[in-house]
Amino acid sequence: MLLTGGAGFIGSHTAVELIQSGHTPIIVDTLANSDAVVYENLKKITDQDIIHYEDDCRNTQKMIEIIKKHNCEAVIHFAALKAVGESVGIPLQYYRNNLESLASVLEAMQETDTKKLIFSSSCTVYGDPESVPVTEDTPIQDATNPYGATKQMSERIIQDVCAASNISAVMLRYFNPIGAHPSSHIGELPIGAPNCLIPYLTQATAGIRDPLTIFGDDYDTPDGTAIRDYIHVVDLAKAHVQSVEYLLNNDESLAVFNIGTGKGSSVQEVIDAFEKVTGEKVPYKVGPRREGDIAMTYAGTKKAEEVLGWKAELTIEDALKDAWNWQKTLS
Repeated sequence: MLLTGGAGFIGSHTAVELIQSGHTPIIVDTLANSDAVVYENLKKITDQDIIHYEDDCRNTQKMIEIIKKHNCEAVIHFAALKAVGESVGIPLQYYRNNLESLASVLEAMQETDTKKLIFSSSCTVYGDPESVPVTEDTPIQDATNPYGATKQMSERIIQDVCAASNISAVMLRYFNPIGAHPSSHIGELPIGAPNCLIPYLTQATAGIRDPLTIFGDDYDTPDGTAIRDYIHVVDLAKAHVQSVEYLLNNDESLAVFNIGTGKGSSVQEVIDAFEKVTGEKVPYKVGPRREGDIAMTYAGTKKAEEVLGWKAELTIEDALKDAWNWQKTLS
């Protein structure tokens, strides 16, 4: 099982769940947004050496060589730049990296007759939805940021390739992954200042960063702060395992699933829950809205439950506790 970007936050947790389900992950990662220590920590959890390559999946020939060498039956494509705010400032890097990497992976799959793809998409493909919860049938709106646009374009590329070849794919539209492995051996490890809420919150609480900024408290939500669907990364990882099993056992050429909890939490509610579960005080201030952000989104998860047999089991409190325990190992 080839995992591009497999040393990253979601990829590393998925590697654990794959191993525990009897699969062998082969990781390709540039380590641009991760660290080689992840492989040591994966071994602590799984008691297995992880086969890994420090390569760029935009190198199509290298991908072909790795797929052939390990006879990979499927590819899980995580590798991408992923920060909404950053994408607004450096859009060209996002388009080049995210689209070129996908095209390279798909070309390598065609050259090696690898037929199964699981793609890391995002709820950002829905843009600013007119209503919630967001289901797989919710109309795709214009993306509000370049990151979301790359995911929309990637989905279209996959649709076209599946229609023109024998590749079949599951596209998982993630909502907001947070947390860490309960062992505290792996977790979110952003390079530089975090662009996502939870790692910045934990680092600010640990005294590593300036106080957290809440980007806007004047949204049309109950407390004025933006609402998102925060899913524990372990639950998300398990959704990938279910997707692998689904693809290997079904002939459907293309399927799309929302992966979230089905419940929205505001930024203020997240802060309050973190303080309650950890006993720590979060230093924060309120700032202006951030360009590219929307007021509210959370997942409709009925399709994933019925078709994949998957449902989020862990709570936001579980995720915040695990994220804090992970942070304490880094401080």
